[in-house]
Amino acid sequence: MERFSFATSGKSRTEHDLLGYKEVPAEALFGIQTLRCIENFDISRDYLSEYPEFTKALGIVKMGAVLANHELGLINDEIKDAIVEACKELMDGKHLEHFPIDMVQGGAGTSVNMNANEVIANRALEIMGREKGEYQYCSPNDHVNMAQSTNDAYPTAMHIGLYLTHFHVREALLAIIESFEKKEKEFAHVIKMGRTQLQDAVPMTLGQSFGAYRYAMKHELSRLEKAAKELLFINMGATAIGTGITSEPGYAEACIKHIREITGWDIRLAEDLVEATNDTSSMVFYASALKMIAIRLSKICNDLRILSSGPRAGLAEINLPPKQPGSSIMPGKVNPVIPEVVNQVCFKVIANEMAVSLASEAAQLELNVMEPVMVHSIVESSDWLIRALDTLRVECIDGIIANESNCRHYVEHSIGIVTALKPFIGYENCSEIAKEALKTGGSVYNLVMEKGLLTKEQLDTILDPKHMVKPTKITL
Repeated sequence: MERFSFATSGKSRTEHDLLGYKEVPAEALFGIQTLRCIENFDISRDYLSEYPEFTKALGIVKMGAVLANHELGLINDEIKDAIVEACKELMDGKHLEHFPIDMVQGGAGTSVNMNANEVIANRALEIMGREKGEYQYCSPNDHVNMAQSTNDAYPTAMHIGLYLTHFHVREALLAIIESFEKKEKEFAHVIKMGRTQLQDAVPMTLGQSFGAYRYAMKHELSRLEKAAKELLFINMGATAIGTGITSEPGYAEACIKHIREITGWDIRLAEDLVEATNDTSSMVFYASALKMIAIRLSKICNDLRILSSGPRAGLAEINLPPKQPGSSIMPGKVNPVIPEVVNQVCFKVIANEMAVSLASEAAQLELNVMEPVMVHSIVESSDWLIRALDTLRVECIDGIIANESNCRHYVEHSIGIVTALKPFIGYENCSEIAKEALKTGGSVYNLVMEKGLLTKEQLDTILDPKHMVKPTKITL
């Protein structure tokens, strides 16, 4: 199956590998192993070319490796300079069309690693004034992949790619936190009923509701930041199983040093490379943090749907921006479509975390070959959450309007306000008042007055809204 986005002339070059020979399009920077991946894996149809953070990460890793090998005297200046230049081009977002491989594949990421090796080698050959495929001058395996295995180069690049993606998730979270904060301030004066178990509880402000949403997202962002830092522990230099076979003494440390200098991040070498080569817990940690965001975000969307229910037979304490007609049969109906779609995104993120957990558990002996589906699941969750957060913010949160009269009406006619009277007339009296109010439809305020339990002045002081939405010492 061909899926090239660059123009091909019909001409080709012959390349060979362990399994035989193939014709590779003459214009392709990739080689035979990338071509085999294209033929073998048509799974997610999400292609590496669609994720520039990961081709950039591959450029970073391969540059760090060649600089380390050059420092150790293993690669000459000409080859080093050409590979570095090719890596810089990947880091600048160039040559994406030459990464047409599926993100989900067998081989523990070998296809991704070789795709990068081939593209960098062939681009380096062009920089050196050679023809693509003249691997005797710059080889994907012997030079670009020197002192590396897929089993350290791939997870290192994927960690870096995920960390780059994390910045976009962070930006989307900070933006929605700011939107919630604006609504928190805008609705600070709006008194409404709080509810537990879908039953009237005690008064609060609508601003406090949105303040809780702000804090929820802020807290989950903090958790996500901690998880992201775990991605900066890498196993570069482990080579095949963590023993460092084919690498020179000092290579791992030199490679980490160069990658740290290239990125400016606090990247660290894992303490035990054998353990690190089969361990994927940092990806589980990050996927779990994304899941927690999804759980909290879905709860917020549930609240928005309930608070906006109606418009006449529901709570209708807030109005969501109308986005589309809500029914093909019921005229005038408008549905909360934005929170609904975000709910669905959250379900997907939660499910993806399960896929990551199962794939992590599937590690065997010295390697986990299931990393591609873990990376794909986390990237999908990240991308979906970014778009969902932006959609919820722009299309819903920023346009929410409070129905102040409805909010006030529920408070004034609620039995729940009797809770505020408990310190002054006792639990038993409050229970009797609540029971009678519920039975007769009378108001708590009037019943307390009729029974002579408190004076009007005392009631007005106790039931002043500003006294009911925070701890307050009331002196009667």
